[in-house]
Amino acid sequence: MHHRAPRVCIIYFSLSGQSRGLINLFAAGLRSQGVQVVIEQVVASQRIGFPFYSVVKTLKMMMLTFFRKRISIEPLSDRCFQPYDLIILGGPTWSYNPSGPVLDLLDRYGEQLFRNRQVTPLISCRGYYRMHEWGLRKMLQRCGAKLTDSIVFSHPVKEPWSTIGVFLRSAGYHPERIGIMAKHYNHFGHNVDQLLEVKVKGSSIGAALQKKTVAQEN
Repeated sequence: MHHRAPRVCIIYFSLSGQSRGLINLFAAGLRSQGVQVVIEQVVASQRIGFPFYSVVKTLKMMMLTFFRKRISIEPLSDRCFQPYDLIILGGPTWSYNPSGPVLDLLDRYGEQLFRNRQVTPLISCRGYYRMHEWGLRKMLQRCGAKLTDSIVFSHPVKEPWSTIGVFLRSAGYHPERIGIMAKHYNHFGHNVDQLLEVKVKGSSIGAALQKKTVAQEN
C-alpha cells in the first residue's frame, strides 16, 4: 500500500548565511526520509547589507534590534499557506530577540500561518538565545501554534569571545586575524560538526513524521 509522504514547510530568514546553511542541511535530512520539503526564505523589503562596515552602524543595529524593531518583509508565496504536517520557523538571534523580519512575519501572518499547525522553532545564535526562544515561543502560542521542542544551534566559540567576534565581524573586521582574538575566535558561525548534526536531526524528525503518517493512515 502506498502511503502519503509527509509535507514540511520551512520558513526562515538569514542575513549572514549561518541560518541558511543549517536550513539547507536540515531539509536534506528530511528529504532523505522521503519527506516533501518546501523552503521559503523571508526577504526584507529593503536590502540589509552584511557586514555593516562600521562600528557606529553595528551599534545602531544592535540597539534597534534589542528593542525588537520590525523590518518589513516582502509578501510570502501562496505555498506557505498550504496544508503541512510540520512548519519550521528558522532564523538567527538578534540582540536576544528574533530578527526584525521574523517579527514582522509574525505580526502580519502569524495566525494565518501557524494557528492549529505543528510548529518547530529553529534558532541559530551565539550563546545568548534563551530570551529569543522564550519570546518566540510566546508569540507563536498567541498565534495558536502547536509547538514542538525548539532546535537550537549556538556558535561553538565560547563567550564572551563569540559576542566580541560577531560584533567585529559585523563591523567589517576579521576577528580571527586580530591579536588576542585570533587565539579565542578562530571561526565565524557554525562548524562542520554542527552542520552534520543538523542533518541528522532532520533525518530523525523525517523518520518520526513518516511513522506518524503511516499510523494515521492505518
